[in-house]
Amino acid sequence: MMRHTRLFSLVAAFTLVGLVACNKDPEEITPIEPGSPAAEGVEEETYAGGRLGTTFNQSASAFEDPTPAVEQAGMVNAFKYGEFFFEHTVTQNNPPFNGLGPLYVRSSCEACHPGYGHGRRMERYRADDWGNGYLLVVYNKTLPNEPYETSVAGMPQTKAVAPFKPSIDESKIDIAWLSYTDEWGNTFPDGESYSLIYPEVTIPEDAFYAPLSVPYANLGFRLESTIGIYGTGLLDAIPDDSLKAQYLKEYEAGADLNPAIWAGADWASLYGNTTHPKRFTYALSRGPLQDAAGANAIWNITNVNRSDRRSHYLSLNKSIYATRASQDPEVQADFYRYFPQWNKSGDPETDIYNYLMCDTLPAEMSDQNYVDFMVWHRGLAVPAARNLADPTVQRGRKLFRDLGCAACHRPSWTTGPDNFTDPNGFFSDADARLPRYPYQKIWPYSDMVQHRLRMPNDIRTGWCRTTPLWGRGLSPVCSGHADRLHDCRARNVMEAIMWHGCPGSDARWTVEKFRQLSKEDREAVVKFINAI
Repeated sequence: MMRHTRLFSLVAAFTLVGLVACNKDPEEITPIEPGSPAAEGVEEETYAGGRLGTTFNQSASAFEDPTPAVEQAGMVNAFKYGEFFFEHTVTQNNPPFNGLGPLYVRSSCEACHPGYGHGRRMERYRADDWGNGYLLVVYNKTLPNEPYETSVAGMPQTKAVAPFKPSIDESKIDIAWLSYTDEWGNTFPDGESYSLIYPEVTIPEDAFYAPLSVPYANLGFRLESTIGIYGTGLLDAIPDDSLKAQYLKEYEAGADLNPAIWAGADWASLYGNTTHPKRFTYALSRGPLQDAAGANAIWNITNVNRSDRRSHYLSLNKSIYATRASQDPEVQADFYRYFPQWNKSGDPETDIYNYLMCDTLPAEMSDQNYVDFMVWHRGLAVPAARNLADPTVQRGRKLFRDLGCAACHRPSWTTGPDNFTDPNGFFSDADARLPRYPYQKIWPYSDMVQHRLRMPNDIRTGWCRTTPLWGRGLSPVCSGHADRLHDCRARNVMEAIMWHGCPGSDARWTVEKFRQLSKEDREAVVKFINAI
């Protein structure tokens, strides 16, 4: 298989493992028995991304390869060009890599996804610290659905270009890592112990630039780390009706499902004005990939405008930040020096406000560059599973299923015809410019459904999509560390498993059984998770 030439030297990545289980496994799974040849099954599962989506690279660049589908379609050059836009640092005036203004979250995509993987656990919040994939979550903790604070963006910006000022002064953000002792004293029955920590985020009121829309006392703060981005094209190819069937199975099995997503025996909501279910992000806030992670991040993280996104990414209520900045004497004093083309009325307050609210800005990213970026994004391969025929791995595989972990970490899916859609209308349903993955059996180990672990300082709303486990075991190879879960509180697989045992967790029953395993069997489960 051809491997793409690296365009930039990359630091390593790390990634996330979550282990969630529902009340009952809705599908029958035949395990590989320890010591049996099971050659055909092992070979099938080794192709984690199917024949069109798997790379056998196991080096530090394992998350960065193009899929065989990209190569077979002759899209390798487009993939490489798209890779430029993921890896390159964005500046204000360096076409074709210009953007940033007036506010931004990071100056490059790879800064959030080091080595194409998951962000790393950080001791402080600084956007320029390499590997900081944390996105701040600022929300109203007093309301049931915990809505985001509208005076800042959904992904709050802590960086700005002159003469503007960031929404939040990151120097005032504090991350404290607190120790947690579970009801079992962080000890297995055989005496082996483990450690658990979790983050406490503090942001003082004077760190916010624009006026808050709610009383400061109502605000809650959380961290959410970026996830690994390889294989997202394959997840996009899972048919909508297959996702619905999974929800229906779990509903009929008595699983607790997010009522904002699923109600009774049908969808409670779909994505925007489409007929598609939500499948991407922890919060299930996105539907098709063509309007999901990368398609949005190249705009709202680095604030790069394109033909279908000709406005600035500001606060959720854009006028709150625009009003504050337009009335700031220091911004007014320097605005025309940096933006002479906006000297339209001579009244700085009016001109600054109109600039920030403008929705007809010139495109900074060309349509062809955006197509290449999406070829890259949809074209990232999944590393092959490793050592599945090893007797210890086979034992761990069987235990993983026997414990009930596969109830939510569903092992495999089969993609459909992959007639993808784009809610933005940029790509047509029959668009031949992007790679496709029809009728592939893939092994992400996720049911693509949200569940709750009920951890202290949990994710906003408590509902979190089951994280795919594929490829995660290569994190130490790609990054030298293995932080996991949505805020990187788990520093290894064992800690991730034990965080699933909190009182009231949807996975509590599986962890209770896991605790009763021998040390040898516990390690077999971990070895299996690291193999897939």
